Amino acid sequence: MTQQLSPNWWREAIIYQVYPRSFNDTNGDGVGDLPGITAKLDYIAQLGVDIVWISPFFKSPMKDFGYDISDYCDVDPLFGTLADFDAMIAKAHSLGLKIMIDQVMSHTSEQHAWFAESRKSRDNPKADWYVWADAAPDGNPPNNWMSVFGGSSWQWDTRRRQYYLHNFLVSQPDLNFHNPEVQQAHLDCLRFWLERGVDGVRMDACNFHFHDRQLRSNPPALVRDTATVSDVNPYGMQAHIHDKTQPENVAFLQRIRKLLDEYGAVAIGEVGADDSLAVMAEYTEGGDKLHMAYSFNLLTPQCSARHIRTQVEQFGARVKDGWASWSVGNHDAVRVMTRWGGDQPDPEFAKLVLAMQLSLKGTPCLYQGDELAFTESDVPFELLQDPYGITFWPEFKGRDGCRTPIAWEAATNGGFTEGKPWLPVDEKHIARAASVQERDPQSPLAFARRFIAWRRTMPQLTRGDITFFDAPEPVLALRRDAEGERSVLAVFNLGRDATTLPLPQAAGAQTITDPGLPGSVAADGTVTLPPYGAWFGYVK
Repeated sequence: MTQQLSPNWWREAIIYQVYPRSFNDTNGDGVGDLPGITAKLDYIAQLGVDIVWISPFFKSPMKDFGYDISDYCDVDPLFGTLADFDAMIAKAHSLGLKIMIDQVMSHTSEQHAWFAESRKSRDNPKADWYVWADAAPDGNPPNNWMSVFGGSSWQWDTRRRQYYLHNFLVSQPDLNFHNPEVQQAHLDCLRFWLERGVDGVRMDACNFHFHDRQLRSNPPALVRDTATVSDVNPYGMQAHIHDKTQPENVAFLQRIRKLLDEYGAVAIGEVGADDSLAVMAEYTEGGDKLHMAYSFNLLTPQCSARHIRTQVEQFGARVKDGWASWSVGNHDAVRVMTRWGGDQPDPEFAKLVLAMQLSLKGTPCLYQGDELAFTESDVPFELLQDPYGITFWPEFKGRDGCRTPIAWEAATNGGFTEGKPWLPVDEKHIARAASVQERDPQSPLAFARRFIAWRRTMPQLTRGDITFFDAPEPVLALRRDAEGERSVLAVFNLGRDATTLPLPQAAGAQTITDPGLPGSVAADGTVTLPPYGAWFGYVK
């Protein structure tokens, strides 16, 4: 591994998420693979990011496209081999990139050998490795817990004549983390990858590991949750106080951290909870659990300056010494260009969102294609692959729209594959293909590279404290302060209309020209911003 400059290097880093199925296909089967990632690592390195988070590539029946793992210690043939993985790690490290793998610990595939043994009987060696429960006297499930993907989270199994818990698909049985053997098995599997040179781990659904031993039913939600689930999904009608986010999880995360520290590796956790900011704070403070965590709070349709400010300020108020990772896009959310930008978003909006995200206090996590200003794809029902979308169609179309393959070239299938892509390549994306933007110095891609390079020179933005100032919507105004450095004031116009506003803090400020965003300030502190404009300045 590359020698680190400081033990907190990850706080100054930028994460780039690769969804391997849709990144780059090298064998013509229509599905991206590990050699495809290796072939594009130069592109990622040129973007200027530090960590490459790769969504699951482990053996899987692919009912949830890799988030249903049947073997934690091998690569699915769809993506390649362990040798391909080793080659990818070697290439990444040669470019100064770190590799972060996606660990799905809360559940496995129903085809995992552990579950095959567990369901055989109630007295086999792995009988207690999953969450099993007897039926209620009337034959119903033991409680009212619901699956994130719809319906009861309990499935009857005729072999054991018991129900098993599945917080997600029926084919994703939940492991019983109250069993120490389950915890140790996961630690052993994680060590397998750390020994192969992995630099970090993204922990999927990291607050789902433990459940209430008494299997108490959840009460109704006092406030309907539409932040982490679609509003057509009844999952949000419950207060999820018994089926996840249990206190025992803290000790397990401490065990994970101890193992990671042996290798100098880092961890980021995905938190989907009724009060996700509180959980993020709890799981990252103290320096003995997760290094950082992110929630779905900036993955919602809300894009007001007030909402963004509230999320960052509330995290800062609740956390002692933990760290956030702010993500505005991933493989589970409508692409930010559509979610925040509307039906026909201006490519300039992508530049504004990137600059804003990279100016917040925390480690930014970018999603593949966002640097190209890709919009959400409209996948017709007959081509849908996501079981979540198929279940809730047509009011909720699932996650396929943000998972369509990357368009690398202005060519058939966007140069993603020589075969038939597993999801259609969006024609709008082909018009904005990476190769097209490479030739345009004003493209979103060119801007992303410039801004990321500039941010690296600004310790105020990578490690400084953050303070927000009152400004009328849709303007977000903030200051970043780092010891020994001049304070930086940043003002962002999230709206489609130009705006001019007085900002007393900006009086006498010196404009920073390097960011390359349109915006200006007068001597009296009046800031003028065009649509989707921003201004950065040194202030006294």
